[in-house]
Amino acid sequence: MNETLVVNDSLTAAVEAALPFIENESPDMNATLELSTVPLDFAINPWDIMLCMSGTVIACENAIVVAIIFYTPTLRTPMFVLIGSLATADLLAGLGLILNFVFQYVISDKTINLITVGFLVASFTASISSLLAITVDRYFSLYNALTYFSEKTLQYVHIMLVGTWGVSLCLGLLPVLGWNCLNEPQSCSIVRPLTRSNVTLLAISFFVIFMLMLVLYFKICKIVCRHAHQIALQQHFFTTSHYVATKKGVSTLAIILGTFGASWLPFAIYCLVGESEYPLVYTYATLLPATYNSMINPIIYAYRNADIQRSLYVLFCGCFKANGAYCSRSPSEV
Repeated sequence: MNETLVVNDSLTAAVEAALPFIENESPDMNATLELSTVPLDFAINPWDIMLCMSGTVIACENAIVVAIIFYTPTLRTPMFVLIGSLATADLLAGLGLILNFVFQYVISDKTINLITVGFLVASFTASISSLLAITVDRYFSLYNALTYFSEKTLQYVHIMLVGTWGVSLCLGLLPVLGWNCLNEPQSCSIVRPLTRSNVTLLAISFFVIFMLMLVLYFKICKIVCRHAHQIALQQHFFTTSHYVATKKGVSTLAIILGTFGASWLPFAIYCLVGESEYPLVYTYATLLPATYNSMINPIIYAYRNADIQRSLYVLFCGCFKANGAYCSRSPSEV
């Protein structure tokens, strides 16, 4: 009996002696378990993958438009010159998104990052400015319909294009020439390495362009409605076809402006109110929809046009003929 008590006392003493070590080790063991249940980070940011995919679609869509306008001699009117400028800007923006993805994960260099960001700024600025130029062209085509198809109009278009691409190139070069936050991280914006002042300038420029487009499209709607009313008075009645045509024209303008605003407004507003300390996901969540505008532009401005549809038909018809197939309809029937 005494031996049993001695053994029990020895076990109790051993357990009491081991308790401090067990208490000290238990938190670390729990921490290890908690860390093991945390999901591992992706090697590649999924948002960057989506931006790269968006850039690929943008580049493919607009490359077709640029090729059609470039290789079709009949598409040399002011309207198609501006559509070609828009498609070129969106094509460069798509390529910029692809290059940004490649350089971010393959070549990590500050200089290349600056050049890529500047390239994207110049491309998207040219895209938005080209939309404004197209709006101005549409307004003058209705306001001065009699003198629109003159050489002076083409000169004005060339002046607008020089101004559009000149300003866009200057804004794209600003980060490369020193307007960046590489040496002053506290001045960084939501889009590194752009400074807050640079991003604010870009956002304000967007709002100015958006307001100009809003005013011009409002005037275009008034001109369209007035022309429809004048035609109805000349014919002494207002038919359903007149109403449908007028409604379709106004609806198209609303879709154009609504798509542009819905794509870019969230990112422009976030550029003004966002801080560099905010989670990066907010920047991605507002920037990705902005890229969709360049994806929708060729559908609105190019692929819905009858002349470009005809050129597309001739192009694919030629491909089918080359493969031994044939086209059952002539291009004039498209």
